[in-house]
Amino acid sequence: MQHFPIFLNLNKRPVVLSGGGDAALAKLRLLLKTNSKLTVFAATPAPEIESWAQSGKLTLIRRPVMAGDLSNATLFYAADENPSEDARTAKIARDARALVNIVDNLQDSDFITPAIVDRAPVTIAIGTEGTAPVLARALKAELEARLPASVGPLARIGNSFRALAMKLPAGRARRDFWADYFSDAGPKALTKGKAAVKPALNTLLDRHLSRAARPGHVAFVGAGPGDPDLLTMKARRALDEADVVIHDRLITAEILDLARREATIIDAGKEGFGPSVSQDDINALIVGHAGNGAQVVRLKSGDATVFGRLDEEIDACDDAQISWNIVPGITAASASVAALGQSLTKRGRNSSVRFLTGHDMRGFADHDWAALSRPGEVAAIYMGKKSARFVQGRLLMHGADRATPVSVIENASRPDQRILETTLATLPADLADAGFDGPALTLFGLAPRAAQSLSHLQMETA
Repeated sequence: MQHFPIFLNLNKRPVVLSGGGDAALAKLRLLLKTNSKLTVFAATPAPEIESWAQSGKLTLIRRPVMAGDLSNATLFYAADENPSEDARTAKIARDARALVNIVDNLQDSDFITPAIVDRAPVTIAIGTEGTAPVLARALKAELEARLPASVGPLARIGNSFRALAMKLPAGRARRDFWADYFSDAGPKALTKGKAAVKPALNTLLDRHLSRAARPGHVAFVGAGPGDPDLLTMKARRALDEADVVIHDRLITAEILDLARREATIIDAGKEGFGPSVSQDDINALIVGHAGNGAQVVRLKSGDATVFGRLDEEIDACDDAQISWNIVPGITAASASVAALGQSLTKRGRNSSVRFLTGHDMRGFADHDWAALSRPGEVAAIYMGKKSARFVQGRLLMHGADRATPVSVIENASRPDQRILETTLATLPADLADAGFDGPALTLFGLAPRAAQSLSHLQMETA
């Protein structure tokens, strides 16, 4: 992040702009929404600037910026649309220690002005680091359409009630009160007129003051294979409500960023044949935080019900009489087979698919290798990188065809996804050569669709 987003208090603070043309007008239309002391330097200002000056909305000085003009400026906009003049005025501003924005010159600007959705006092700023202004405008238009006009009045009325809401305990109790107000009680009251909102707030506050504290709860949430766009809406809501997020080591930073900024984030990662947080310690973390009244999200990669030690954690919650629920996620097998352009089952090929783990608590895991060695069988092997030679040996021992296609997908669904196309005969060696160091899933019996099509074409023309 090169540009750090902040909301700067411009109330009665001097903001200066140099320029009188189209670029100046675009900036001024936004700046006039603030309570700043706005001054424009322009030898030939546009008629709109003249009008704003006559109505007292800004001060107009009909000449170029000179040294000494910007001694008190908080922000300075160089909008003359002339590179040499913009550079000259920007230097004067920097000498006066003002932050500088040069219109259409990202490289030489100290700050950028984002696209803004204004539902005063609710303000949403959208920035793209200056790289995609058209995208920023599109997002602004979408948010403008989604946010009702009532957001502003509800926020203003709620702000006047904030001192009374302090009667509630800090943290979860206050958040629940304000969530009820903005999502339910406030909008309903506003339909009867603004005068009805404060009585509704008083009634809502009495109800929250009299109810028992919300008990701790655990949501076992599947985070999917890593792409935050593959999170379910229910998973997003759980992260937004969580006081504590306890996650495994495969959860991406992009997904953790979706948790509330105030939430406690705890890494409880496990690694096969490597350093790990013990399951007993994870159970204790879950129960301890939920037992103290926290809303806990136990965040597991993929789907929480697939090779995630879920039952042990649920048993710990049950033993402590803590409520829980499961939020399903997209498992790695689904994301991996999508990367291949294939399906896990296919009429005439296989009517079932096996989900296997490459190793368990005791080491390499044993399975029904004889059944899996039959032609046409398909299996998704989780945690299979280090057990590749073991799996190969067991399958060959039971008669599997050495030419059976195998695909290994690393970081499925993520920007750095990689696919290894190999066969059972060369799986361990090819996997070692690939040097995969991210989470990987092995699909036995499947090749990428493009490779499979090429193979069939070669067989037909042979």
